[in-house]
Amino acid sequence: MAAEGEGKRALITGLSGFTGRYVAQELRAAGYQVFGTITPGHAAGEGEFAVDLLDRAGLAEVVAQVRPDVVAHLAAIAFVAHGDVDQVYRVNVVGTRNLLEALAGAEHQPSAVLLASSANIYGNTDVGVIHEDVPAAPANDYAVSKLSMEYMARLWQDKLPLIVVRPFNYTGVGQHENFLLPKIVAHFRRKAADIELGNLHVWRDFSDVRMVAASYRKLLAAPAGVAIGHTFNICSGHGYSLGEALDMMADIAGYKINVHVNPAFVRANEVVRLVGDNRRLQSVAGPLDIVPLADTLRWMYSA
Repeated sequence: MAAEGEGKRALITGLSGFTGRYVAQELRAAGYQVFGTITPGHAAGEGEFAVDLLDRAGLAEVVAQVRPDVVAHLAAIAFVAHGDVDQVYRVNVVGTRNLLEALAGAEHQPSAVLLASSANIYGNTDVGVIHEDVPAAPANDYAVSKLSMEYMARLWQDKLPLIVVRPFNYTGVGQHENFLLPKIVAHFRRKAADIELGNLHVWRDFSDVRMVAASYRKLLAAPAGVAIGHTFNICSGHGYSLGEALDMMADIAGYKINVHVNPAFVRANEVVRLVGDNRRLQSVAGPLDIVPLADTLRWMYSA
């Protein structure tokens, strides 16, 4: 029996990013030949193209060269507190439009194009476990940019086989320390006595990046029509408070850290609870390999 991706070519935007590296591993293991875009200014290796999402001609050239069968569009400004708001909108909305334009105009048409949006689009909601039909209520520019991207992408739905994913929080080895859990793990690895954090009264649905990458692969490989045109939450379905995560790390590292709330780290319009419903994802991707958060943190701590 042929491997899932045998003879197929995959294009990943943001190949060298945190998520891109894991999605590439997942697709290669399934038999795909993987190509990807990386940020200009970095040395491009085999199968890599240093191209900016805002370079329409450059993107079109990459698509023409790669002739992808499947596409995972992961490149984005992904940090909620990113300082350059103009860049957030340009990259996340206009950059995505440039990619869709290039794909729609290509001679070789892909069978699936996965667009990474974000669960941040839901904002603050009184729904305990958020399903895909919960109305969007974005509470920051990053979330607005991702919702705008989704609306813009609908203009291409009659031309391209689009799949939209809304990942909730996820983490793993290699995620930058400006994200919450890697920051906490790094402090414990350094045996730091103290840590400064923002709002402690938040609950998040933390997944393992390896589960996220596997979910993306399964959606790209789903039978024609099953995933195309649909939106999927990517999540574990379990909510963890920040205090619980700190307790898990204390158990792993063998000591308790002193936590100080720094008002500068407390975001305006902080989303208090973000926990997702993954039943639609499981109906297409099958049972998910949900990694307990403590196991993910232990993996990160010992890496």
